[in-house]
This record gives sequence, structure tokens and C-alpha cells, in this order.
Amino acid sequence: METPAAAAVTGQGPGPGTAPGPAPDPRTLYLRATAQLASLAATVRPAQLAGPTPCEEYDVRGLLRHVLGGTQRVARLGEGGAGTDVAPSVSGVPDEGWTAAYAEARERFSAAWADDAKLDEVVSVPWGEVPGRLALAGSVMETVTHTWDLAQALGRREELDQELGTFALGTARQAVSAERRGEGVPFAPVRPAPEGTGVHGELAAWLGRRADWADGARG
Repeated sequence: METPAAAAVTGQGPGPGTAPGPAPDPRTLYLRATAQLASLAATVRPAQLAGPTPCEEYDVRGLLRHVLGGTQRVARLGEGGAGTDVAPSVSGVPDEGWTAAYAEARERFSAAWADDAKLDEVVSVPWGEVPGRLALAGSVMETVTHTWDLAQALGRREELDQELGTFALGTARQAVSAERRGEGVPFAPVRPAPEGTGVHGELAAWLGRRADWADGARG
């Protein structure tokens, strides 16, 4: 069954006889998600850049390169290009330059997606051709997940945006089924989420991370 958050990705209601709620504008959610990430990234100290993250592919510096590349990619979609036009990770940014580079990428995104009509235009992303609103929903999911990754890596335990977490979890459950893992899918098998882990921990576990990573689980 679709969760309300997952239904919001497509704008579909929960079922016959039930009035659908308004679908959130994925551009607004994306800007909120990237603002949350930018705020956290601004706290990174140079000594933390080489530290590990729950996303085993990246250390902190690599994760920052990747999220910057992701924002540049989604901006490129709004400009009429393809996601594959932009590298998935950005190189050449000095260690003290992440805040400025990410702010520039967020401004580029806002300009590129200003026209409401773009939400229903088909765009080309690495996982297929979909309406713009679905591509943005996937980008919200990715950004929220990597924000959790960064928070864990930095030992930051402040509460992340619960509405964004709920939306991202609904999107993840709809777009990345438990069966769709393995070759060609960049997600490990679903892991159990410890009781009380919260919506972000559930999201992490659904996408194959250890929700208790910060408590010493590095494998």
C-alpha cells in the first residue's frame, strides 16, 4: 500500500472514496532539503573531511563532492539537459569552498525550475525518462538520505526535518522496492531498523545502511 508521502510523489490520492490531499511542490521540498544539507555542511571542519560516512563509497569530502554534483545535475534537468550531462561528483572545489559552491548550485536550481510547466515535462535521468516532478522527488530522497549520512559522520544528533524524512521514506519505498537490489541498483539489501530509530533511520535502513552506524557499526 502506498504511504501518503509516496502518493504525494505522483499527486495520487490514497484510494477510491478518499479525497486526495494536495501534492507538495517537489521544488519547495528540494530547496528545504538542500538548505538543511547546506547548514550541516557549513559545520564541517577540515579535520573531518577524510572521515568515514555511512555511505561506504564516500568519505566526508567525497560525500560533499557527490551532493554538489547531484544539485548541479538536477539544475541541468531544469535547464533542458540530461542528468548524465553532469558528473555525479564534482572535483576541483577547495576544502574551504563548499558553502559557496553549494549556494551557487542551489541558486542555479531555483532559476532552472522556476517555470511550473517543467514539473510535467519528461526529463532524462540515469534511471530512465520521467516527469520532472518525479525526478525531483527522487532528488529529495537522495538529498535527505545524504544529509543523514553527513549528520552521522559528523556526530551531529540534532533532529532533522521530519516532514522531509517522511516524504523521502515514502519515495524510497515506492521507487526502490525491497526486491530491486543487486546488480545495477546502487542500494544494498534492506536492513532492519532498530526500534525507536526514527523516520531517518528507517530511510537509511530501507536503502541498505545501518541505522545504528554512529553507535559504532561501521560494517
